[in-house]
Order: sequence, then structure tokens, then C-alpha cells
Amino acid sequence: MTWGEFAALLSGISPETPLGQTVRIRSERDPKRIAAFTLAQRRIYDAWAGRGITMVTDEAAYQAAMASIEQMFRRMGGADSGR
Repeated sequence: MTWGEFAALLSGISPETPLGQTVRIRSERDPKRIAAFTLAQRRIYDAWAGRGITMVTDEAAYQAAMASIEQMFRRMGGADSGR
């Protein structure tokens, strides 16, 4: 299945289904509506919004992470010079 087919099928999912409700909660951007979420909705929203986010407070760890990201982009662009 191509991405286009999948996206078309996904866009047709009713908001009344559990998946549709989860997608609606995760995609909400209105602060007033987010503030009115139930505890269960808030858990879904927070888990999605906070996925993979970590704070780097150590300067050496920050520099290492930035060097790693820079290297990743170099490889993606085909300009890996081995630095």
C-alpha cells in the first residue's frame, strides 16, 4: 500500500471510532479545548506531545548531540567528509 492510499483511508476514519478520537486528541491545538480535556484525554495528548523529548542540561552532552545531528545531515546530503 502506498502512503497516498494509506493517508486517504486514514482521512476517512470516523471521529467516533477509538482511532478517530485518538487522532482528534493528538491533533488538537486550541489551548482552551486542551484545558477542557478529561484526565484520559490529557494522558493521550501529553504522551503524544512529549514523545521522544528530553532536555539536555550538560554542555558536553549538548555539544555531542549537536555534532551527531550535524553528522546525520551530512550523511543525508551525501557530503560525509568523515569529520
